[in-house]
Amino acid sequence: MFACIVSGKRHESFGWSDHHSASHSRMHSCHPVAHAATIHFDSDFIGDIMLTPYGLDINENCTSCQIRSDDAFCHLSPAELKALEAVRYAATYPKGAILFVEGQAPRGVYLLCKGQVKLTLSCRDGKTLIMKIVDAGEVLGLGATVSGAPYEVTAETMDPCQVSFVRRDDFLRLMKEHIEICLAASQQLSEKYNAACREMRSLALSNSAAEKLTKLLMRWSTESGESAKSEPHLKIGLTHEEIAQIIGTSRETVTRLFSELKKQQIVQSKGLTLLIRKKAALQALTVSQ
Repeated sequence: MFACIVSGKRHESFGWSDHHSASHSRMHSCHPVAHAATIHFDSDFIGDIMLTPYGLDINENCTSCQIRSDDAFCHLSPAELKALEAVRYAATYPKGAILFVEGQAPRGVYLLCKGQVKLTLSCRDGKTLIMKIVDAGEVLGLGATVSGAPYEVTAETMDPCQVSFVRRDDFLRLMKEHIEICLAASQQLSEKYNAACREMRSLALSNSAAEKLTKLLMRWSTESGESAKSEPHLKIGLTHEEIAQIIGTSRETVTRLFSELKKQQIVQSKGLTLLIRKKAALQALTVSQ
């Protein structure tokens, strides 16, 4: 057991350095005490900014945070932010850490401040589906925390992340005592429901894996703000296997489809960047399959 200082408070925590394997990260994240704090090896503070071994500059104060997203929880009033600050536990996680597991009883919510997290669902045949890639600003485990039902998905970090954890009892109390926090939670639950409906509609009405892939690329183009450009650039940090898990097909199929798109010069790969060279041709594929 190690001790560390987080936001001026002393907490006991089981921590793992980023030299350990992903399985160790999973052990760290599943321990009930691990969410209270995180170990920062060779860390330093510059004002309100804490430097961590994962290359993240962590702002320890919600009210002075400079990385706020457009999400409702990032734009609470000073009084609401202060109430949230009093019960949250700031933590950093390396890539591949498991925040919570499908079927696990809810311990609380995870506010993603930096990084990306993938939400996956296990199928009966042993396959894994990626339900969503979550960006900074969203709250993870919100539905389970409010309802008391088990987490419906597994949440795994895709890169080093800054996360704020709030225990379930504390979060439910905040919802009862602070109308803004209750409204912010309701807004996120509504947005998640609408997004799930759009996703199901897109996949259910697609006739082939090719159509699903082209629709996914077009959606990413819109979400990244690149759709108005003649040649959108998409930063894709996913493997072909992970893309296959999103659209419900095999890795081999995704690899073949990308090869066909490149052969037709519709797309071009440059490292992690996918350049859509013929946007009109890609859009046509979404309705011609």
